[in-house]
Amino acid sequence: MYVEFDKMPEHARVWVYQAERTLSKHEVAQIESRLTTFCEGWNTHGNLMPTSFDIIEDQIILFAVDESNLGASGCSIDSSVRLLHELERQLGIDLTNQGKVSYKNENEIKVSPALGIKSKVLSGEISTDTEVINPLIKEKSDLNQLWIPAKSSWLNRFFPN
Repeated sequence: MYVEFDKMPEHARVWVYQAERTLSKHEVAQIESRLTTFCEGWNTHGNLMPTSFDIIEDQIILFAVDESNLGASGCSIDSSVRLLHELERQLGIDLTNQGKVSYKNENEIKVSPALGIKSKVLSGEISTDTEVINPLIKEKSDLNQLWIPAKSSWLNRFFPN
């Protein structure tokens, strides 16, 4: 059952999906429509779960589910990923590839493959204070730490000490 994102409890489980580019207003509206419909029927073993989503900065999709009464099963999570794959194909975007790093450069979100991120650090494009998406987000209460300085992330190992 769909619940407005701001009404989801702080302990709700959250998944963060990053598009490699800014989505158009039309694409955001299309995604919102599909995700609302999906959330209204998202269930685990036939039982509806309180679920929601949010699209922030026209590029980042947050999925949330309140597992306090019933945990999300593998099958229910797979169904959400299938929907994301459909959206990827329809819109020509990459959401589910976890091998990427999102960071802010002059208030613009940039996305780079994780395998090449060291070169961005060495060139100075990513500094110790550059905001990067925190891959450790697990609950809605963690979202206050969605963007963290690169020095507080796994990228810290690439900076001279």
